[in-house]
Amino acid sequence: MPARHPLLTALEPVAAALGATLVGRTRVRADDIPLEWEGEVVGGLRLPERGAGLAPLIEEVEAEVGGPLATLSREDKQRAVALLDERGAFAFRRSVEDVADSLGVSRFTVYNYLNARRG
Repeated sequence: MPARHPLLTALEPVAAALGATLVGRTRVRADDIPLEWEGEVVGGLRLPERGAGLAPLIEEVEAEVGGPLATLSREDKQRAVALLDERGAFAFRRSVEDVADSLGVSRFTVYNYLNARRG
């Protein structure tokens, strides 16, 4: 069995944080992000389906704060955004939009909550 390319090994923590999967060069599909090393594709990054990794995080936070995000007070919505941020929810594509939809607020509001939190 051939050794795994060092680029794939180095990207394992990134893939895990994104909820993505690393695949070898022979398994790269058209919808994967090709990973090149010195002009040669050595593998691919397969992102999770939109919302697939975010939905469980939102459900977890809803359970923790005691209800659907859209029904929370402003302060609890800020707390929910902080919890989602701590758990890496905003590493997913379109996550700000999806969280804003769940909270019943605008993207701008979510960015304001994040900026206030991150200082």
